[in-house]
Amino acid sequence: MKNLPNLLFVVSILVLGSFIVRHHGWSSYDQTKVLDFTTVIEESTFENPHTMAKVKYEDEIWSVYLAPASRMTARGLSADAIKKGTSARLVAYPHKTEKGEMRAERIYIDGEKYELR
Repeated sequence: MKNLPNLLFVVSILVLGSFIVRHHGWSSYDQTKVLDFTTVIEESTFENPHTMAKVKYEDEIWSVYLAPASRMTARGLSADAIKKGTSARLVAYPHKTEKGEMRAERIYIDGEKYELR
């Protein structure tokens, strides 16, 4: 019982560390290579930590990381707005090492711009 606070501390550090390792920031994406294209959303997942979409870019399916669901909602984008079949213009950056992955800076739906960062 005396070691319980130490054990809780160690477990907390391990749990928090796993989130930090799994979280990817902007540094993993090449911001010198701007991808600006119009596509159709093939699939989407509207959840935290990041909303994701699958889109066709240069005849291949890419995974696109969007903003967290809470930020998307706060900026006026719902899950229904990015559902399968929706036409969207994306401004995104490719991942530096992961082929077929990008992170969107902004998305245009029905001509309306939504900043995602």
